[in-house]
Amino acid sequence: MSAAEPRPLADLLALPPLDGVLCDIDDTLTIHGRLVPEALAALDHLRQAGLKVVPVTGRPAGWVDHIARMWPVDAVVGENGGLWFWMDEDHGGLVRRFQQPEPERHGNRLRLQAVARDILARVPGTALASDQPYRELDLAIDFCEDVPPLGDAEIDAIVAAFHEHGATCKVSSIHVNGWFGHFDKLEGVRRMHQDRWGSPIDPARWAFFGDSANDEPMFQAFPLSIGVGNVHRFLPRMLHGPTFVTRGEGGHGFAEGAAHLLALLQAGRTAPEQR
Repeated sequence: MSAAEPRPLADLLALPPLDGVLCDIDDTLTIHGRLVPEALAALDHLRQAGLKVVPVTGRPAGWVDHIARMWPVDAVVGENGGLWFWMDEDHGGLVRRFQQPEPERHGNRLRLQAVARDILARVPGTALASDQPYRELDLAIDFCEDVPPLGDAEIDAIVAAFHEHGATCKVSSIHVNGWFGHFDKLEGVRRMHQDRWGSPIDPARWAFFGDSANDEPMFQAFPLSIGVGNVHRFLPRMLHGPTFVTRGEGGHGFAEGAAHLLALLQAGRTAPEQR
């Protein structure tokens, strides 16, 4: 069973009051591995309109550190919900939060090393993701970023191996990410919001943009969920897809979607709260 076909973004004619926008990064803000300049500019335009902006990614702690410091964002959730960082606007320092304390993270990294050896031996053509050295909680197996693209059978074999070792795993557009512990992007977002703003998140007041199967918890939880055009590839792997879909793919689709939201805001259909 696969997710229902999302509706065209043009069908979105009015917005609820919005606090902010959450978005995946790989193949949502990027295309062919490159950040789309219009997508980066769109993040800034959303913030200038009074919305909070939070990327939610499978990328590692090292990347999240950089993004939280350098991009026009209010926080970043990384490693599929395992950590969340933000710049403290009052004190000018980076705040770093993790789902697991360091002793637990260290023990799990040792366990994941054995999982990695098994997967690399079992599934020819796979490799550790090039960003693996910067990860704190998870193991990323590359199936198309820096290796020749593998097929669905190989992806399924990677997933099966993670499960055999008792790990949780999610398929992104480029990696299969696995970890020990019970969290995902949605749990990370919930904990980030409580830490960052001191209150539970209200899913009805946030929009989410994504593109792949590891975004499924977010598509399910956020009524205003938008897939960029390439999400169609992953709908067969999901029970819960986005409500709407853009015409453009990757970062071009995100820029299209952000412009649509801003046009509705500027038309007075709703007004964001003051940040």
